[in-house]
Amino acid sequence: MLEIVRNIFRIEDLRDRIIFTVLMLLVFRIGAHIPTPGIDGTALTAFFEAQQGSILRFFNMFTGGALARLTIFALGVMPYISASIIMQLLTVVFPYLERLSKEGEAGRKKITLYTRYGTILLSLIQGFGIAVGLESMAAPDGSPVVISTMNPWGFRLLTIITLTAGTAFLMWIGEQINERGIGNGISLIIFAGIVAEIPGSTVNAIQLVQAGQIPILVLLITLVLMVVVIFAVVFIETSYRKIPVQYAKRMQGNRMYGGQASHLPLKINSAGVIPPIFASSILAFPATIAGFTTTPWVQAISDQLLPGRLLHSLLFVMLIFFFCFFYTAIQFNPVKIADEMKRHNGYIPGIRPGKKTAEYINAVLTRLTFGGAVYLSIICILPSILLFVFNVPFQFGGTALLIVVGVGLDLVNQIESFLLNQNYDGFMKKTRKRRSPGQAQTLRLR
Repeated sequence: MLEIVRNIFRIEDLRDRIIFTVLMLLVFRIGAHIPTPGIDGTALTAFFEAQQGSILRFFNMFTGGALARLTIFALGVMPYISASIIMQLLTVVFPYLERLSKEGEAGRKKITLYTRYGTILLSLIQGFGIAVGLESMAAPDGSPVVISTMNPWGFRLLTIITLTAGTAFLMWIGEQINERGIGNGISLIIFAGIVAEIPGSTVNAIQLVQAGQIPILVLLITLVLMVVVIFAVVFIETSYRKIPVQYAKRMQGNRMYGGQASHLPLKINSAGVIPPIFASSILAFPATIAGFTTTPWVQAISDQLLPGRLLHSLLFVMLIFFFCFFYTAIQFNPVKIADEMKRHNGYIPGIRPGKKTAEYINAVLTRLTFGGAVYLSIICILPSILLFVFNVPFQFGGTALLIVVGVGLDLVNQIESFLLNQNYDGFMKKTRKRRSPGQAQTLRLR
């Protein structure tokens, strides 16, 4: 392990990317402690302390505590994720956006631009809802969260602009990590926010055990479940269904090509952590608005959207299934895969090339996606099960644990890719250095 770490820091490009990523995440953590103007921090903290197990505490975990402190990053990257979901759905519906998605880099830049505009629009809407809701919030002792000397519309505009600017800045940080860091910028921001809450969650669990609110046996069962979930996530995320592919021999000039056996790797969970992140983002939008108002019917909906409630669990599972199949359909096109195999004289043993191959791949992919959706659903509703069975308000499980482990695995794979590429480059350089002038001349003549 120490040798691997030393190799990482020997590679200048990889070292610079890691340092840049760490610095960007550090900026994110600093911004998560800069409060929005016009807020009484003591009253806001007391209000959130009274919201044990609520939807607010659940989504506060994904912002790294920024929502509870109502900092400039209180909205997190959820508006960006919601805008990305909307754009992907619209790409399927509108032919213009579908053409853009097929135009290569230029088309992707336009779609990215539209996604940014959508992020700003959603941030403005959510910022307005939070600003209005804050005016009616108060601590358990009756202290208002908003400083009484603030002008109502001045406070609303200031809050909207601050929260929208914070989300736009996070969106920029994520894009910079993609370009100049180690990639997966938005996922790493969510990852950093969740990991930052682990010490607080651990201390809170210990305090609940000391106060007698949670039996020590229940805490041990929870820890065992976490270990089992980590094992299950690592096992399934690294598992593949290998479809055998045989390539026929063909003559090209005086040489024989093909004839080798290969396989088509299909992940059991090809969508990764995208479905739970998207599902959480969709549920966060109405829940955030509902959580900051005193309207009776809105409050009734908000109560049903609490983690552990039946409506929340059903909607969460339905959204996970939808995004599993939707994201897989975007990433994999069985017809295109079958055509590529046929073009290169490849076939699946026992399956006719062309349409039959596409149908077979689609059937296998559908079964794998269904299994992956079931696996994601079981893990993501684990906190709800704990809340229902043991009455444990322990939110670091399920979705959070899945995101942490999933993003961690992606991070390791990306670093390994950099290391492998560097080894290949170094090997080629050494080979070129060892060639004599006569060998180089011979290669040029050939």
